[in-house]
Amino acid sequence: MADSGAARRRTGEDSATGDPQAPHQRRRATGLVELDSLIHHRMRLGIVSALAANESLSFNELKALLRTTDGNLSVHARKLEEAQYLTCSKRFEARRPHTEYRLTATGRRALQRYLDHMEAIIDVTRLGMDR
Repeated sequence: MADSGAARRRTGEDSATGDPQAPHQRRRATGLVELDSLIHHRMRLGIVSALAANESLSFNELKALLRTTDGNLSVHARKLEEAQYLTCSKRFEARRPHTEYRLTATGRRALQRYLDHMEAIIDVTRLGMDR
């Protein structure tokens, strides 16, 4: 019998939720969906948030905005690019490399799901505090 989990991984479908648009979300045993682990990381959330607020940003603009190193930004941007949350274009300007990032529609949807989820957690927490 074929491994349906392997088939879902190949197609990018989330094995827990069956949602092809949410490959980084997992459903807990309680039935609650966990936060998108790809976006939840501080640096990647910063990258996606900055790109959501701007049409595009260069590597150096993101690096300065997030106060990080070349290597750290490269690693996290690559993970987001592999998930198709952002695009990266490279060109030369005055013989110097220029890298520019843009948030994709997939990345924008993932960020919106993440923000909706965080708002729901905040609402539940506030209700619990009012008791």
